[in-house]
Amino acid sequence: MGFLVFVEGSITEAMVVDSKIDIRVDIKDICRHLGYKNNVEPSPRIASLLDEYIERAHQLAQTSYSYVIRNVEAVEGRRVLIEGPALLESDAIAGLLERCDKVAIFILTIGSLLEEKGGWLADNELIADAYILDAIGSCITEKLADYVHGRIRKASRSQGLCASHRFSPGHCDWDISQQRMLFHAMKGNMSGVYLTEDCLMVPQKSLSGIIGIGPCKRGIEKYNPCKTCDKQNCLWRRK
Repeated sequence: MGFLVFVEGSITEAMVVDSKIDIRVDIKDICRHLGYKNNVEPSPRIASLLDEYIERAHQLAQTSYSYVIRNVEAVEGRRVLIEGPALLESDAIAGLLERCDKVAIFILTIGSLLEEKGGWLADNELIADAYILDAIGSCITEKLADYVHGRIRKASRSQGLCASHRFSPGHCDWDISQQRMLFHAMKGNMSGVYLTEDCLMVPQKSLSGIIGIGPCKRGIEKYNPCKTCDKQNCLWRRK
């Protein structure tokens, strides 16, 4: 098991974590991912496929994650210099990290087996099956991200600090190309995930991101750039 290391009341480093974790997903979350509106039940056939593939997905998921804790060195305008060094560029991320002393950088994945199974289903013209399995995989990935977030938040609170929401490249005005900076800051602790030239992660059911850490009085936990963003129909909007 991995753990955060604390020195003189502050987070200074984090061990790499890579372990099998039992992540359970709610069928309602999967239905929302499939496009069902609230209180709309799937057809008996789809419900049967959901039951079947939820169990298969848990057998196929190879959950692993790693994270490091880096100092926030400087914030100038929309640019943030992080120990490593790594340079992040985003108004939303700069607005968060100017309140923080440290930042947790994470990478997580559920592996490639589920993705490969979905490809086999699609190749054999089982399109609905493949679509459902893909949706379940996405939900497991998000639940794993919630798990990692919870661990970092709990460790921060034990030291009298607060942790922010998690943010990933592609959210807000943070360009997807910034994946390179996060991978650079991880210094090889990537849990078997790598980037393509287009900054897409392989395996596909992977996620990278940051969580800001600092004194609670700075409003880190409540920081929400969505309140001032005019982007329409955003899938990542927080209330």
